[in-house]
Amino acid sequence: MTIQENVPLAPLTTLQVGGAARYFAELRREDDVREAAQFAKTRELPLFVLGGGSNLVIADSGWPGLVLRIAIGGITSPTTNDATGNAVLFSVGAGVHWDDFVAQAVVQNCAGVECLSGIPGSVGGTPVQNVGAYGQEVADTIESVRALDLKEDRIVVLPKPACGFRYRASIFNSTERGRYIILRVNYRLKRGGAPSLKYADLQKHFAERLAGHTAEKKTPPSLAETREAVLEIRRGKGMLIVPGDDDCRSAGSFFRNPVLSEAQFKDLAERAESKGLEIPSYPALDAQRKVSAAWLVEHSGFSKGYAAGAAGISRKHALALINRGDAKASDIVGLKDEIQHGVQEAWGILLELEPVFVGF
Repeated sequence: MTIQENVPLAPLTTLQVGGAARYFAELRREDDVREAAQFAKTRELPLFVLGGGSNLVIADSGWPGLVLRIAIGGITSPTTNDATGNAVLFSVGAGVHWDDFVAQAVVQNCAGVECLSGIPGSVGGTPVQNVGAYGQEVADTIESVRALDLKEDRIVVLPKPACGFRYRASIFNSTERGRYIILRVNYRLKRGGAPSLKYADLQKHFAERLAGHTAEKKTPPSLAETREAVLEIRRGKGMLIVPGDDDCRSAGSFFRNPVLSEAQFKDLAERAESKGLEIPSYPALDAQRKVSAAWLVEHSGFSKGYAAGAAGISRKHALALINRGDAKASDIVGLKDEIQHGVQEAWGILLELEPVFVGF
């Protein structure tokens, strides 16, 4: 294990803002992770675990303690674990690039993560936020999570129920934040399963292909075709990392889609009606309704391409705050505050944040 000092963190994130880590270590073995955690504990250093850097805003002052970059690799050969032979378990190192795993699963004709294609970051970050997109989330397929428990100083395996998954959340970013360092994630996929086409953009993408055919002659898309469709849709929204494209220099979606009670939704709908607008929505959790954060942003005076100095909003996606070239973290936070205030003024809703804020 090698501990480096004063390592710039901005280049390790997709937003490319922020200062340096006082101490930094890139770790490829579980034993090294334990040793590094001990290094921080004995010196009373604050500890931060850096994954793929895709859902992250680092303060301009950087991080005063130790940053661990988990680089544990490996995707095990899949094994079946049910009587039918269709359920397949993949054990994936926390440092594996998420999209590399998705691509391998699709090649092996295993369904369950195809709609999560193109999401930047590492496998270890996916359980933390219960990453989801286009009608799928990782909680649908996670079997268990292997992690270092810093509280008890031992490696544990947490089955899915113990992870407390809910919309964009888990115990790892809520009740037990900072307790676990994720080492590996086990996913249960379905060999030969049909792709998920729940999301409207995907249904629209394949509508012409299926239109006009009898039920017997319909040819649903393959997993590979669904993956390519998702990548194409994400590319169009500036949600793929494309070198040289300012619209992609972001932390992904910056705001969560609000989930409202019936009373809150009624109030929102009445506000919209008074402005001659109609709120796009869809049934969400129980008796609640999920509404589009992008719609709220765009109908609060913040259009795609909006610029605020060195920070701005992507020209392709209203929820992506971008570094237009030489932005500082303070510029991004200033724009975030402006948008949150504007949406709350217009609609009475405080948008919740997606990224992790480090060092603030």
